[in-house]
Amino acid sequence: MKRSRLGSLDVTSIGLGSAPLGGLFAPVSDTDAEATIEKAWSAGIRFFDTAPLYGFGLAERRVGAFLRKQERDSYAISTKVGRLLRAPDVGAGEDDHYKGTSRERPVFDFSYDGVMRSAEESLVRLGLDRVDVLLVHDPDDHYDEAVSGAFRALQRLREDGTVKAIGAGMNQSEMPVRFAEAVPVDCFLLAGRYTLLDQGALDALFPLCLTRNIGILLGGIYNSGILADPHPGAKFNYQDADAALVKRALELDALCRKHGTDLKAAALQFCMAHPAVTVAVMGARNAGEVADNIAMSEKSVPAAFWQELRARNFVDPRAPLPAGA
Repeated sequence: MKRSRLGSLDVTSIGLGSAPLGGLFAPVSDTDAEATIEKAWSAGIRFFDTAPLYGFGLAERRVGAFLRKQERDSYAISTKVGRLLRAPDVGAGEDDHYKGTSRERPVFDFSYDGVMRSAEESLVRLGLDRVDVLLVHDPDDHYDEAVSGAFRALQRLREDGTVKAIGAGMNQSEMPVRFAEAVPVDCFLLAGRYTLLDQGALDALFPLCLTRNIGILLGGIYNSGILADPHPGAKFNYQDADAALVKRALELDALCRKHGTDLKAAALQFCMAHPAVTVAVMGARNAGEVADNIAMSEKSVPAAFWQELRARNFVDPRAPLPAGA
């Protein structure tokens, strides 16, 4: 598998995202979760992304149970800070999306001390002595606290060698630009903001990241599912997609079919063609989805498809297309 540089880390160009393994939208059994991670490993994936939010600790436990049996320097793992898992009567619950989870629920805490606790508790759940990448998770309404507290903690952890890279994981491209201007970050995990349906990251974030050598871990490539299976009721950004988005996704699917290719292949290869993208973080809930993700990264997408995609203004003219398009 192709490899890339993320700061001092050597990472595979495809990573496994573990939100589905935490029961996103539907529960996943321990057996299926283990088989999913095993399939990713056997396929050559060596970058794994998780977070306390994903299944309220369940994803971290499942990923850690597999990775702690592997040679520690043979892979890279990222997790996130900004939410502490506590009993449900302590804070607000975010339980709408995750099924089959524990009773613990996340409580936002972007303070210096809260982030230090979050990192320590993640290591316990993972059963590892360190993680490679720490990301401030969804600080959309907490910019000031993230800069003064969370990032101050992450910089200390990077300085003392506890982690190798720091950044933020978000579903928007605007605030990461502000963080990059305020904090010496190494990477961002950007979910859903650079896809066949949304190229907002082209405006400011991607140019800035290329200039400053900030890596992009790109998630949400299928926009929560609509670019994997477009239909009325499909998800976009974790919610039911509106009619206009469904219509555009169906038009993209029809264009793929016209050229004898697959929408998922086009969606993934479009994202990986941008030089700012370091790792395509692909979620999966079973071994078959892992195999399918790898197959889609390798499937032939004709140059004529890319040419018509551009001619019909389906994507921003600034977006680079795969080589040979």
